[in-house]
Amino acid sequence: MGMRFSNQTILRRLSALALITVLGGTLGACSPRVHIRGNLPDPAKVDEMKAGDITRDEVGEILGSPSTTANFGGDVWFYISEKTETLAWFRPKVTERTVLVMRFDKEGVLSKKMLVGVDAQNKITPIGRSTPTHGNELTFFEQIIGNVRRFSGKE
Repeated sequence: MGMRFSNQTILRRLSALALITVLGGTLGACSPRVHIRGNLPDPAKVDEMKAGDITRDEVGEILGSPSTTANFGGDVWFYISEKTETLAWFRPKVTERTVLVMRFDKEGVLSKKMLVGVDAQNKITPIGRSTPTHGNELTFFEQIIGNVRRFSGKE
């Protein structure tokens, strides 16, 4: 003999299953997406490199090419890595940023290495000024009349 369920019982169970599925999908959609970008070399390899003992070419062979190099002020290589998390539609939030700075002297020998984290980044506060422009400052109505003249061919 099989168990018989009424239509109401089946409907309740299907509703509960649908609710659990929707809630599970909603909670799964709220988990942050993690993105890792950049090139951060193996810390063990970086620790082995001592200033004064290794050349630029050797650093390139061991660590690979840098993310960027300095344009001014000497020969400096930067290895940059960044980890961000994005939750739903919000802007990505930087959770980790690491910059390995390798400075070389004139002979191409490593003179200084430094590891910089997200805490050392520059804090920039924008200034709330505007740049003045030369010319006439038109009112709203003068702009409307000017546009009507321009498109009607009477200017």
